[in-house]
Amino acid sequence: MGVYKQIQKTVRKWFFTGVLSVRDQLYLLVFIFLFLLLAWGGFLSIQNRPFSFSNILYLHTWWLVWIVDLLIVAVPLAVLFVRNYINIHTASYRNEIHNLKKQIDHNTELAGKLRDSGEVSEEDNREDQLSSVLLELGKNLRTARLREDEENYISKGKEQMSDLLRTHHALTELTPDVLKALIDYMGGIQGAFYLKEGDLLKRSAMHAYNRRRYEYDEFKIGKGLVGAAAYEKQIIYRTEIPDDFWSVTSGIIGEQKPRALLILPLLQEEELQGVVEIAFMQDHLGKKHLSYAEEVAATIGQTIYNLKITSRTEKLLEESQSLTKTLQENEEQLRENAREMLETQEELEKSNQMLETQVQEVAHAQKRLEALLTNASEFISIYNENQELVFESPSVKRILGYDDDDEVNGMDPDLLTPRGYRTINNLFQYLLETPGGEQTAQYTYLRKNGEKLFLETKGKNLLHDPAIKGIIFNTQDITERKRAEKEEQMKSRMQSLSENSPDMIMRVNMMGKLVYVNPAVAEFVQISANDIVKKRVSELELDTRFVEYVEETLEAIKSEQDTIISEVKIEVAGNERIMEIKGIPELNDEGDLESVLFVSHDMTEFKKIEADIKDKNKKISDSINYAQRIQSSLLPDTNYLQNYFPRSFIFYRPKDVVSGDFPWFLEKDGILYVAAVDCTGHGVPGALLSFIGYFLLNNIVSADPHLSSAEIMEQLHQEVRKALKQDQEGSNGRDGMDIAFCKVEKDKKILDYCGAHRPLFLVREGELLEYQGTRKGIGGAPLPRKKEKEFENHVIDYQEGDKIFIFSDGLPDQLGGPDRKKFQPRRMREALTMDASYTMAHYGRYFPKVFYEWMGEEKQVDDVLLIGIEL
Repeated sequence: MGVYKQIQKTVRKWFFTGVLSVRDQLYLLVFIFLFLLLAWGGFLSIQNRPFSFSNILYLHTWWLVWIVDLLIVAVPLAVLFVRNYINIHTASYRNEIHNLKKQIDHNTELAGKLRDSGEVSEEDNREDQLSSVLLELGKNLRTARLREDEENYISKGKEQMSDLLRTHHALTELTPDVLKALIDYMGGIQGAFYLKEGDLLKRSAMHAYNRRRYEYDEFKIGKGLVGAAAYEKQIIYRTEIPDDFWSVTSGIIGEQKPRALLILPLLQEEELQGVVEIAFMQDHLGKKHLSYAEEVAATIGQTIYNLKITSRTEKLLEESQSLTKTLQENEEQLRENAREMLETQEELEKSNQMLETQVQEVAHAQKRLEALLTNASEFISIYNENQELVFESPSVKRILGYDDDDEVNGMDPDLLTPRGYRTINNLFQYLLETPGGEQTAQYTYLRKNGEKLFLETKGKNLLHDPAIKGIIFNTQDITERKRAEKEEQMKSRMQSLSENSPDMIMRVNMMGKLVYVNPAVAEFVQISANDIVKKRVSELELDTRFVEYVEETLEAIKSEQDTIISEVKIEVAGNERIMEIKGIPELNDEGDLESVLFVSHDMTEFKKIEADIKDKNKKISDSINYAQRIQSSLLPDTNYLQNYFPRSFIFYRPKDVVSGDFPWFLEKDGILYVAAVDCTGHGVPGALLSFIGYFLLNNIVSADPHLSSAEIMEQLHQEVRKALKQDQEGSNGRDGMDIAFCKVEKDKKILDYCGAHRPLFLVREGELLEYQGTRKGIGGAPLPRKKEKEFENHVIDYQEGDKIFIFSDGLPDQLGGPDRKKFQPRRMREALTMDASYTMAHYGRYFPKVFYEWMGEEKQVDDVLLIGIEL
């Protein structure tokens, strides 16, 4: 029954709706029935049959009768169907025209709002492209106005503060006025001004605090919020006020706690001058307030510093004037004293003449003693019972390597080593406990040039001697003796090492005779060491190549006196060995060449290993180079891309031979697909991932060219997971790729873009539009209990001449420049907008040139890929 009603409804819609009234429909049915009766009557008259219901049924056994019936019924119904079809579509077009008119009227009204006030709301959005563009334009206008208001606010505040600072010349007057100006301009409710004095911050001014706040006149730097801001030299902005923070009391608002707190350190070139604390009743401060506070703080800090310097200068000037006045008053008294001194001097001259002869005799004796003490090979020191120096002979400075102007003694604790300090203390302790006792000790001292000096001192307790009354030390330099002993030990040790060395060691004098050989040489030539010494090298039964090398090296070292290192092949017991031989010149104390030391090391096994490593490296390099040829043959280059986009380029520089970044391009049914892909890692691992990404992209796009960019990205994401088995339980692999993917329909002028962590830069008439990629990568095991984001699709109606740029992170992340910093996307944006007349050919030359200049001597940190296309 339901099917019948549906058929009836459809027939009425397409045959009768909007064309005939119910009465006309009845007339039409009667008309069709009459025509059918006439046709049936005609057929019955042809057969000479009477008109009856049974004969009519009999007629319908003929197929011709059925055809005539269908024609009679079909012709009027067909006319009705065509006419009704035209009426229905006409009504539909009228509705679409009406809706378009309403949409145009709405957009006209929206544009008027934007023109008059620049304010539009989301309620005005009718979800059509023009409305969205107008809404976006409104948002941009509001943002620009807010930015302009913020800059005006900061500029006006700085100007007012500068005017205020210029009018004050004393800190006591400056701080309250500055504090009140800051509170009034920023909308604060109360505040305090602290100046730095030593390690304390002392309150200089305050505004609108209750009685409890007066308890805190000063803060230590580092204590409390004020002290923390001073210690860190950073602005502190808090909206969570502690419960014990003092409140604001007034007749209007009652007693309330502040809702925001701003603490500004006042600096002059990183030197703290003071701190300003401001409380607000607002829930939060705007960005312009914080920016204004940060900029004006530096100006206030500099002014405080200048006022302090000025105050200090004025104080010093007053003190100087006072001293000058005092000196003038004392000048007369000095003149009177001078006259009395002249009279006394005349009497002293007479006495001095009598003493001069005696003094000269004593001076001569003193000079003789001083010369002896100064030029002695040791120095004498006398210390009292408290270990304080009483006397030290002048030779101490010469022996210890110090100038006459230097203050130094032979037991200065600052110049003794810790061990030497303990030695001297033990020596003093022993001598103090042993009257008349003697003992010798050795200790290390530092010369003025930092060189170590070995000293030996002999101490004797003469505290009981009235002429000495102290402990006397006789100290001499034993550095050369220690050095000689050490050299002797080193020679003995070197001799031991030589005797046990597997290398052949020979010492040959300038006459070509062997003066020393170690046991390894004797084993090598099968002759005892005693039989080899004193013979010439040419007299030994050795490989002639070795003998010739020794003789040639002797001649070369005679002229150059430089170490010579060479590799010589020598036959030993029927086997050829490769020996590394060093010829080392040995000089005597006068610097003359005395002998040559030959050290021979067997390098045969090492050379075999080295050759094996070189062979393996060659095979690995050949394999990687072959992989690079395969990868290069698959990937598009600039020439291939220019077949479809004549004004385009690809800047592609792998870090290693093969690359994890790769450009991708495909043309399918007139639609162009292009992508910049950045796989995890680089080199061989990255190249393997690049092959997976390349073929998966080809398969996905070829299978269904109607997919959007976001749908292609989602399919690629799942396919990479399957290929790397990241969809299996327990997998934690994070390998995958980032990608910037574009689908270009030239006939519709539509650019469909989707990014996985990678952006798209679009340059239109010199302005840069940036489309951010989704913060989601391709591949990687899913994180538990975290829902994945969906890829965001950007559909852009591009204009002819638009330039798009997609790239991997290799170019922005490259280290270089004078400060060894990253290149950063900021420099790319500046390069793309520096001149609207630049063509793609210019950019194709510019970016490689800038990249190599920026990198300089630095190593390339990652694969680099940049694709530029003018649409």
